[in-house]
Amino acid sequence: MTKTTLLRFAAVGFAVALAGAAAAQSRSADSLRASGQVGEQADGFMAWVSSCKAPTRADISEINAKRAAAYRDIAQRTGVTEAAAGQAAAQKVIAGLSSGEWYRPLNGGWTRK
Repeated sequence: MTKTTLLRFAAVGFAVALAGAAAAQSRSADSLRASGQVGEQADGFMAWVSSCKAPTRADISEINAKRAAAYRDIAQRTGVTEAAAGQAAAQKVIAGLSSGEWYRPLNGGWTRK
């Protein structure tokens, strides 16, 4: 790996940590995941695992909009794609999920941790 590539990875890691802190402030992604109706996807966005009511869907949309903005910002500052920024963030979020919470790997189905 070149020095430039290493610096980009470091910048993405730092930016992803900042994005994670911002996302944690919304109607908590934690509380939505704990409900069992919502899970994390490998692309960095939340989705409903089972049917949920309109207010929960609105909360998911709000969280995802904030995440999308953070991934755009990360991409602009680090030179990676928005998709790569989202996937890097997802790896950190999924690694930190509690037992019993849901996640969906790329090209996979919902899985319980």
